[in-house]
This record gives sequence, C-alpha cells and structure tokens, in this order.
Amino acid sequence: MDLPAAYRTPESAARLHLIAESHQRLLGEPLVTPSPDIATALWSAPEVILAHGTEADPRFFFANRAALARFEASFDQMIGMPSRLSAEAPNRTERQALLDRVSRDGFIADYAGVRISLKGKRFRIEQATVWNLIDAEGKVHGQAAAFSRWTEL
Repeated sequence: MDLPAAYRTPESAARLHLIAESHQRLLGEPLVTPSPDIATALWSAPEVILAHGTEADPRFFFANRAALARFEASFDQMIGMPSRLSAEAPNRTERQALLDRVSRDGFIADYAGVRISLKGKRFRIEQATVWNLIDAEGKVHGQAAAFSRWTEL
C-alpha cells in the first residue's frame, strides 16, 4: 500500500514532521532514517508508529503501514478512531496511567502492555516508546508511540 493521500496535505505534513522532530528532541535519536520525505519514511518504517491528538477522547491521526497490519485495520478504520479502543476495557486504566506518565515526563522508553486488534486479537507490546508531540513553542499536540516487539496472547 502506498502512502495515503491524506498524509500528503500540508497539515498532515506538519503533524508527521512533528512526530519525528519530537522524538529526536526528547529521546536524542531519530525515529526513522532522516529523509526529505518524512511522511514516506514514517509510513514505510518496519516498526509500528501511531499518533493521536489532544481531544478529550484522543483520536488517531497517524498509523503507519506496520500499525495497520498489527491492529488488523484499514486506514479508514484506524484514522479517527479513539485511541483508547486499542486496549480492551479492563486495560484502559493501565493505558491512561501510561499516558499520564508521558504527559508528566515527556516520554517513556520502556512501556509494555496488552493491546487488541480490530479483529479482537490480543497481543502484548514490549519495549514501546511513547512521547509527547511538542512544537517549538512548547505546545503539546498529542502523543505518539512506536514499538517493534509483541507477543500474541
């Protein structure tokens, strides 16, 4: 699947740049190989990369090809979906504690937790990095996550 057209708009380009830039600034290392086409680099990355906004019920605005495969979702199913739905109801309190910790500390690089695909398959992610999306003025625009290790449950 090629890069969706929705990721080629100027607004999306700025948000995708913020995903990579915030990761670099907070963790001191690039999320993906530096490229003039950051949208394609994020989309094509082998690790799962997701991002949601700051709405009261945050919704995914980015999911790369690996994320769509891992969560067994189409682009249209994943983008705009409340991010809380990526965890089963009993695990949502744990997920919220994670998000609160990221909000407080800027990032975490050691997260592990259970997630669920849109087809109901449970899996445990390990060694996930979750970070705030912060612009140059310090405004928070959401949070992003990346992981490449999981175990089917």
